[in-house]
Amino acid sequence: MGMFNAKAYSASSATSPLAPTVIARRDPNENDVQIEILFCGICHSDLHYVRNEWSDVLPTVYPCVPGHEIVGRITKVGSAVTKFKVDDLAGVGCLVDSDGTCPSCQAGLEQFCPNQTLTYGFPDKHIGGVTYGGYSDSIVVNQRFVVSIPSNLNLAAAAPLLCAGITTYSPMRHWGVTAGKKVGIVGLGGLGHMGVKFARALGAHTVVFTTSVSKIDDALRLGADEVVLSRDANEMQKHAGSFDFILDAVSADHDINAYINLLARDGNMTLVGAPEKPLSLSSFGLIFGRRSVSGSPIGGLPETQEMLNFCGEHNITSDVEVIAIQQINEAYERLLKSDVKYRFSIDMVSLKSE
Repeated sequence: MGMFNAKAYSASSATSPLAPTVIARRDPNENDVQIEILFCGICHSDLHYVRNEWSDVLPTVYPCVPGHEIVGRITKVGSAVTKFKVDDLAGVGCLVDSDGTCPSCQAGLEQFCPNQTLTYGFPDKHIGGVTYGGYSDSIVVNQRFVVSIPSNLNLAAAAPLLCAGITTYSPMRHWGVTAGKKVGIVGLGGLGHMGVKFARALGAHTVVFTTSVSKIDDALRLGADEVVLSRDANEMQKHAGSFDFILDAVSADHDINAYINLLARDGNMTLVGAPEKPLSLSSFGLIFGRRSVSGSPIGGLPETQEMLNFCGEHNITSDVEVIAIQQINEAYERLLKSDVKYRFSIDMVSLKSE
């Protein structure tokens, strides 16, 4: 199999900064497309992976090249590719392969495939080693794992849709968020701000819960109908038993029982943030009201395309701060302090100067 060199930024250890490097990519085979990466969003997962904070679940293999919110332009297509042509706008999210045969894959739910290949840090079955992600000038991916980007969307702001977007859209669709429903969004960060936009566009009455007074105006600007300061017990009590669905996008330790009490009968709360410590759950809160708490990862490829088409129709993108790749280490430091509204997007034209 032929190979070519791509420019990238990689980390060589848990404590070293990301720095310019050259990585090997495979030449596209018959089912592959080669994408010139134009923008790549920065997800909190990138930071966890680079610093080996998920060593129990997914130990980092160095050097590592993160990035799974990728948009770009197709530069080459394999002979059997039917979905795309050269110059099409394309996106790649958290997955670059799966077995294609298991019940989940057959149902278009590749995110649950037991033999999936993540975009970075997973064994690369084509060229050995591990997969390298989107902090790079190009990537080669099987056409099944590539999605089409609506041409009316700003590309820098569309990149985070490939992870932050689908992670919030998928549970809302699964739990039936529609017009007339009352939806809560807990935490207004990279995920939460997308949750607000989707809940609003799906026609739900949207309430944002935050601990920061400073975020009230922004929540309203993003489309919230109401904002509740979650530390205010009286405000919380006013909403008791009234929510059809709550999306919890908080990754810090917090009390989820306060939110379970806000669910209506048969209401559901889905966790998309992953606090390090186990959450403590009162069974009574669930039993009285037949309520449920669940978790949700990204979506499958068909749903990711559905989400992008929905974003095209409703003109939804992420709120991004565009940076040059040379600012990546500073961006990581700011991400640790939640100092971004609401997602960083790397302009890969900056990599050409390396």
